[in-house]
Order: sequence, then C-alpha cells, then structure tokens
Amino acid sequence: MQLPPANQRRRWRSRTREPKQAETFQQRFVILKALIIVLFGALALQLARMQIVEHQEYAARAERNRLRVVPELPARGLIYDRNGVQLVQNVPIFSAGVVPADVPAEALLPVVAELQRLTGAEPAEVATAIVEAQKSDDPFTPLIVKTNLDDETAFRLRERQARLPGIRVVVESIRQYPAGALASHYLGYVGRIDAEEHAELRDQGYLLNDRLGKTGAEYSYEATLRGTPGYRQVEIDAAGQEIRTLSSYEPRPGGNLVLSLDFDLQRRVTEVLQESLGRSLNGVAAVMDVRTGELLSMVSLPAYDNNALTEPVAQEALPGLLNNPAKPLVNHALAEVYPPGSTFKLVTGTAALQEGVASPSTRITSLGSITVGNHIFRDWSALGTLDFYGGVSMSSDVYFYYLAGGYAQGGQQLFRGLGVERLARYAREYGLGAPTGIDLPGEAAGIVPDPEWERENRDDVWTIGDTYHFGIGQGYLAVTPLQLLRVTAAVANGGDVLVPHVAREVVDSNGVVVRRIEREVARRVNVASENLAVMREGMRRAAASGTATSGASQFVEIAAKTGTAEFGPPDAEGDYETHAWYTGFAPYDNPETAVVVFLQTGRGAADAGPVARQIFDYYFGRQHFAQEGGTP
Repeated sequence: MQLPPANQRRRWRSRTREPKQAETFQQRFVILKALIIVLFGALALQLARMQIVEHQEYAARAERNRLRVVPELPARGLIYDRNGVQLVQNVPIFSAGVVPADVPAEALLPVVAELQRLTGAEPAEVATAIVEAQKSDDPFTPLIVKTNLDDETAFRLRERQARLPGIRVVVESIRQYPAGALASHYLGYVGRIDAEEHAELRDQGYLLNDRLGKTGAEYSYEATLRGTPGYRQVEIDAAGQEIRTLSSYEPRPGGNLVLSLDFDLQRRVTEVLQESLGRSLNGVAAVMDVRTGELLSMVSLPAYDNNALTEPVAQEALPGLLNNPAKPLVNHALAEVYPPGSTFKLVTGTAALQEGVASPSTRITSLGSITVGNHIFRDWSALGTLDFYGGVSMSSDVYFYYLAGGYAQGGQQLFRGLGVERLARYAREYGLGAPTGIDLPGEAAGIVPDPEWERENRDDVWTIGDTYHFGIGQGYLAVTPLQLLRVTAAVANGGDVLVPHVAREVVDSNGVVVRRIEREVARRVNVASENLAVMREGMRRAAASGTATSGASQFVEIAAKTGTAEFGPPDAEGDYETHAWYTGFAPYDNPETAVVVFLQTGRGAADAGPVARQIFDYYFGRQHFAQEGGTP
C-alpha cells in the first residue's frame, strides 16, 4: 500500500483534548466565583461588624476627631507676708506653640521653617520634639517652642495659624517676684515641668507644658497654690482650628498663701548681714517666734534673684549661680551644717543640770587648760573659779569639758561628767541630728556623733578627747543654723521643741481663711523647768556682763550665747579658721523671739554679736516707737 506524501498526511489528534480543556476552565471559573463570594462575604461581614457591632466605637472616634477637650489652667494663688505685702505676681505672656497631632507629615518642614523664621526657635529641636510628641499619649497639648513673644511676633504668628496646621499662639501665665533676692529662699520659684515630673504628676492633671513650684514655699505648697484645672470642649475643623465651644468647666483658682515672714524685718536683716559678711562666703541670720515656731525672718547670703529662674530662664545668669563657690542657690540656714562651737553649751549645760552632774553652785577652776595624758585641752583664757552661771556667761571651755567628760587625775575620778551617751541623747532630744520638719525642701539632718557613729564613719575608736570636743560644740558635731535656733527657742519657751514653719495661713480669693498653720510641738525636751530657768539666767548674765554683751539691745533685756567654732585644716602656725555664731532670745523675762546669726568666718562676740544686736534693736525698736507714737 502506497502512503500519501508526508505534507499531505493528516495529523493524529486525541479525541478527548477539547472536552478536558473545557472541564478545566469550568473548574477554575467555579473556584474564582467561590473566591469572589468569600471575599465579598468577608467584606460584608466586616462592614456589618463596623456598622452594627462596633458602631459606637467608630462613631466615638469620629466624634473625637471633630471634638477636642482643651484644658484650662487655674490662676495660681498669690503669696503675701504676714502684714499683707504681696510677694508674687502672675503675669500673662504670649508663647509660640504647635499641636503635634495637627501637623501632617508633609507640613512638618514648612511649619518648622516658619516657626524658626518668626521666633528664632531651633528648627532641628522643634522638628524632633513634634515627631516625638506625635508618638506620645498626649499629642494634643500644644508644644511650647518659644516663650515671652513680643506683641508684634504674636500677631504675625496668629495671622498664619489658618495656613500652617498646628501652630498656636498660647497665652500663658508666669510668676514674677518683686522682692527678688530678698525673699528667694523663702519663696523659691516656679518653672516648666520636666519629663520626669510630668510622668509622676500627669494623673493629677498636669500637662506637658505646665508649670509648678520647684523650690521654697512654691514647691512645698504646690497643691494649695495650683488650684483645680478646668476645660473647654470645642469643635474643630480639618486644620485643627476651633470652630465653637460646646461646653466648659471653669477652673478654680489656687488658694493664697500668707507667710509668717515679716518682709520689713527681712529687708533690714538682709542689710545688716550683708554689711557684716567681711571675708565670709556665707552668712545666715534668722528670727523665730519662740511661742509658735513661726519664722519671722530667714536670710541666707549670698541669695539669688528667683526671677532669673522663671520662664524664660535667664541663661546668662546660670553660670554665675551654678559655679559660685558661695552657692547662692543653697539655703544655708537649713541645708548646710557646721560645728556650732560654744552655742552648743546650751545643750551640755541643761543636760548636766538635769542629770545631777552640776548644779547652779557647782564650782570649777579654769587655769587656761586641762591635760589628759599627753593631750592638752585649752580654754580661751584662764578664767579662774566659776559657778554654773559663770561657766555659761564666760563660756569657759574647761568648765564644759568637766560637764561633758568629767576629769580624772592619777587614776582617780575627780569629777564625773555626762559621758558621750547621755550627751548625745540630750542633743537628739533638742532635735539635733534630724531634720526639723520645716515646710521648706532641702533640709539637712546634721550629725550627733557617738562611738557607733565614729566606728561606722571614721573606722576609729571614741576617746575622752572626743567627748570633750563634743561638749563644747566641736569635733564631729554638725548642726544647721535653723536647728540651733530651735534649741534656743526651746530653752526660752520652757522646753517645747517646735516644728518651725514659714506659712501662716491659706486664704481664698475673698480673703476668707480656709486653713491655719497651727503651732506644732515635735517633742518636749526632758529638762525640768527650773533647770531651763538656770540656763536662761546664765545666758542673761552672758549678755549683760559676759561674752555675749556685743549683742545686747538698747530696747529690751536679752539672754544670749556666743560661739566660735574651728573648722578646716590648720595653717602653718597650727591655727584654724573659725565660724562666728551668736544666738539669743528676748525679752528675757517674757520670751517672744529668738535670733541666730552665723558667719562663715569670724568670731562670735566680735562679728556675729553686733549683727544680732542690730536685729534685736530693729525688731523691738519698732515696737518701742510704735508705743511712743513715733518711727524708728
């Protein structure tokens, strides 16, 4: 059989190919259709969930985008002295702000550039702050980029609010202090809240751009002065601009604080202390009401102008404040500790009387020193034989060596003293070695040493010489001027160790007293009234004819004690620099006020005493001339 040519042959094809292709296409179409049905079903379920199940949540989100709660900060309470002198002011200022949530990504650079052009704000810092705030849990609070704008800049910035999303002109209130350095350690200052403070206080309604008290009474009475914030619920447009206010809750202003401070006295004490500083880096003078614990005056020099630390901070002033070796930002009346010298004999003397170690008639002879082993313990002079009153009035170190540590010779105990344990116990009863509890921050505790303290802190053993030094206010003993003032007040008032305070009362905007700061007694010192009376008489004699005559007043009889405390390393001749102390109270027969004076260098009688005299004269001179119908 002959086959046809190859090009004419008929190709073989499978008879099942076309039906199988059709079947495959049909299957794919079914799968696609099912997938479409599933996708649309899922979309329908999602729409149903959003519109029915989660309708309220999404409606609330939309409402939040349209509505915004704008906090309204209260007016901060004012502060007055005890005689009604206003010591602070609230001053409105314009600030440039930007609401991070209202700045879209594409508008960030134009917004930052315009803020830089108009206000001089650093663009990189502003951009970084905006981006970080957008990620925070509070992107709607205006971020303050420049404070204290002049009127022209604020007006130009307000003009551009509609075109630049997020930009705001914010009206803020800053604190000003007309008294400046005269009352800075009393008042402290108000500053911008920092990140750490905000994290701690945001649950109490504090905002990222809020202000709060940083030191002084502004800090201690922050809750009183701040008031209660309010709010406005506003409707906004797409650019974040307010359209209308829908509801509001008015803020309640803070309470006004009345201090125990007598500002007129404070001014005079500052002048007197400033004139007497001499070589001293620091000086302190304070006046306390011995009946109530109120601080009538408290001067720590050098002081600082608290206006320099309010917003905006005076950057040029900071190096001088921070690097000054005299530490003007530190309140030396309560935050620094020093050896008190012979003023501590108030404690040693009353403890010796109470423990029966001494009586008013106890007689001890000072030949200028006593010797224990190879050690000589000197007096400031050979004062002869003295009773207790003479020991106090002439401030004999030998007398108080005996009272504190006793005296032995040739193995025989000739006089048995208090010993370190009893002396330390009485020092603590007077409140030494612990904060006084004053209503100001930053108080130091001081040191009351004993053998355990020396073992833990000096890795050494306590000796009789340590007890001698302790008894005359030297060695490791360290107190604040405020603590010594409280000791003096306790001797004057009959044994009440008072909690000193700078606030007197809180009044509302109508002048109604809503809270009084009451007299508070921390403890009663365990010294009988007759023994305290003996010490007061010894102090009276010191001011009348002894070592404290330089502080005696022409208007009133005072009782006082001087102190000259060695500190620092000895010089080439073995002599030490000395602190100058003077403390006293008046009137002697009806104690009203106590005074303490501290000079970083000097001698108690020669340098600190005249300062105290001028303070007593001014304080009681005003009363005298008021009664006489004249002026001091």
